[in-house]
Amino acid sequence: MDRNRREAPAGERHGNREVRTPSVRVMTFNLRFDNPADGARAWSFRKDLVVAVIRRYRPALLGTQEGLTRQLSDLGDALPEYRIHAFPRIDDDTSQYPTLFYRSDDLEVREGGEFWLSRTPSIPLSSDWNSAFPRMMSYGTFRHRASGRIFLAVVTHLDHASPEARFEQAAIVSRWVRGRKEPALVMGDFNDSPGSAVHRLLTGEETGLRDTWQSLGNGEGPQAFTRHDFEGVPKAARMDWILAGPGFDVVDGRILRDHEGPLFPSDHFPYEAGLALRERRGVPDIP
Repeated sequence: MDRNRREAPAGERHGNREVRTPSVRVMTFNLRFDNPADGARAWSFRKDLVVAVIRRYRPALLGTQEGLTRQLSDLGDALPEYRIHAFPRIDDDTSQYPTLFYRSDDLEVREGGEFWLSRTPSIPLSSDWNSAFPRMMSYGTFRHRASGRIFLAVVTHLDHASPEARFEQAAIVSRWVRGRKEPALVMGDFNDSPGSAVHRLLTGEETGLRDTWQSLGNGEGPQAFTRHDFEGVPKAARMDWILAGPGFDVVDGRILRDHEGPLFPSDHFPYEAGLALRERRGVPDIP
């Protein structure tokens, strides 16, 4: 068994629920933006490894962060089994877009959108609260083809420099998720630690999301940190999360430390979780 993976076998009691075979595999992946100053770790040297990791684990739903338009295009070209769930965006050399990719044989997109995490969310590249960069969230409502069940997925990337901005951005995500009826997944790079104000807001009773890593009983020591600055040695914090709302059982989860010799696909480790969609009593599956 992968030493980074925690799981409960299908049909076994885990806490107060019965865990089943995962129906949806989800991955969050900070790609590291295409920065020529990274030298031998620049995107042109890493992109094939990024594609290989995605293919190896085959998530039905992938949420990326830091992707410039050309990086997202590279992934779309290399992964024809995936579709990019994105909308008209400003195409420049600096804007980094949280983006959802989905396997069209597993999922069908029903609707979606994106907006900026600011006081003026409809204004592109807007920012407030001393955020170092404009931050946004992208979302989609998906139908799981095998079961007909509907769920909501959100990908975001919160600010790294301003604690105030990070909390206010998380508060926008929290309010938006609370206003939706579908079972929700929220994933991304939150630039904060478990137990922080941001984490407490999103995983507390008010928002109602669960940290999938913690749901499996995993610890929070350095081996759980997800940033490693291309060195493979965990640093900083476990800042890359997949949060699941009611409607999902967490089956397994693992931090992916794949590399080829000294080359890592990014300066963050991707994180993957297997989730089982619960039946919703009184709510028919949608054909």
